[in-house]
Amino acid sequence: MLDLDIEESQRQVGQQVRALRVERGMTLEDLAGRSGCSIGSLSQIERGLGNPAFGTLAKVAHALGVPVVRLLHSPEPAVISPVVRKHERRRIAPPVVQDGTLYELLTPDFDRALEVLRLRVPPGHDTHMTPFVHDGEEVCHLLRGTHEVNLNGSVYTLYEGDTISFPSTTPHWFRNVGPREAELIHIITPPTW
Repeated sequence: MLDLDIEESQRQVGQQVRALRVERGMTLEDLAGRSGCSIGSLSQIERGLGNPAFGTLAKVAHALGVPVVRLLHSPEPAVISPVVRKHERRRIAPPVVQDGTLYELLTPDFDRALEVLRLRVPPGHDTHMTPFVHDGEEVCHLLRGTHEVNLNGSVYTLYEGDTISFPSTTPHWFRNVGPREAELIHIITPPTW
């Protein structure tokens, strides 16, 4: 059953990527040039084949000028309260991301100038294979654990209570270097999910 759910999710992601690309009058070659992804991998994504990494989806979303969540078909509730209660936090767990990281949206929706996420990152989690580069700024505040932030080769280790700010145009990736789960608040403008 899980395989069918994943296959269906991949098919829906592919349809959304293709629809957004066509809506913007872009060819696969245009999207490849803007995202840095190969035409072949983009074609596979659009056909619902393979299991694209989160970093790949982020590159595609940024190239299309949309938050990643737009590729994942996450419908918004009809009425949105400005308050997000602890027990009502929206979990962002796309089936194409199977790394154990828990993402919770702390802002009511993605239609804002910024997004605020709470992340719980397992030990050893590492995104160095897919560095992120996109417009905007980011702030990470570590609530507990140890977390490493790599900004284009400069490594900063955060300890409980530390905060780092940086332009999102700098290639960046993250790693939980501690022996336990890291918990952090991540603020991004404009929203990227």
